[in-house]
Amino acid sequence: MTLVTTTEMFKKAYEGGYAIGAFNVNNMEIVQGITEAAREEKAPLILQVSAGARKYAKHVYLVKLVEAALEDTGLPIALHLDHGADFEVCKSCIDGGFSSVMIDGSHFPYEENISLTKKVVEYAHGKGCVVEGELGQLAGVEDDVNVEQHSYTDPGQVQDFVEQTGVDSLAIAIGTSHGAYKFKPGQKPQLRFDILDDVAKRLPGFPIVLHGSSSVIPEFVEKVNKYGGDMPNAVGIPEDMLRQAARGAVCKINIDSDLRLAMTAAVREHFALHPADFDPRQYLTPARDAIREMVKRKIVNVLGCANKA
Repeated sequence: MTLVTTTEMFKKAYEGGYAIGAFNVNNMEIVQGITEAAREEKAPLILQVSAGARKYAKHVYLVKLVEAALEDTGLPIALHLDHGADFEVCKSCIDGGFSSVMIDGSHFPYEENISLTKKVVEYAHGKGCVVEGELGQLAGVEDDVNVEQHSYTDPGQVQDFVEQTGVDSLAIAIGTSHGAYKFKPGQKPQLRFDILDDVAKRLPGFPIVLHGSSSVIPEFVEKVNKYGGDMPNAVGIPEDMLRQAARGAVCKINIDSDLRLAMTAAVREHFALHPADFDPRQYLTPARDAIREMVKRKIVNVLGCANKA
């Protein structure tokens, strides 16, 4: 098996009313937990790498881990760069074996975003790689992405942006947010489906992406807190809202914080119950298992992509 692009994945997802999970990876146990879940549920998969992950694990190690997952599972897997900051980073990933990249020019003025995105698209398409662009900005913090003010996507710009840049998919801002603290205390999570519907009408059949879409699963937060954490205000996106988005134009849903919470909860619980353990295999095994079960839940209950591989 070789890596695939998201082109055919998204076409089937749009027509079938489901989304593909894009899960951030940082090490072997995370890759294994995600891919074991996808294999059990027979689901297509996007494994994505952030700038922080490349710094932590190194590009070559992550690529080789994903190649091992391909050989082990036989699944259709795309390897995606999450939040590429500039042309050079995108080029490095394209040349280094990624099948998909995101260029995030959302913090630039509109015309500059177009220019940068178009430059990446032209290079990527020449190498058989697909590109995700972004319009609008999500508030929150995740790795090198730190945005204080949320800026909803302007539906009036999307058609012009796609036509001028040639992007293959578009990330939009409709109320999701990066990190585990997506909302202020007491604030009710709400997605702007009016914006999503307007975008879908202007870009019929075009794949839309939601970033910052972890649900910050309460049982994991409770477990982290039980064993010494301090996350009283951690609230995510309700899973029923994400499923509604997946039934429409949203073909890719990004999940990172839920992976971190699942892993951390399992490790903390293990040490609380077995404080004398010092073999990493003893505490990373339940961490990997927790990721597998969480991803299976997402595939079945949120994404709707079980048995679509």
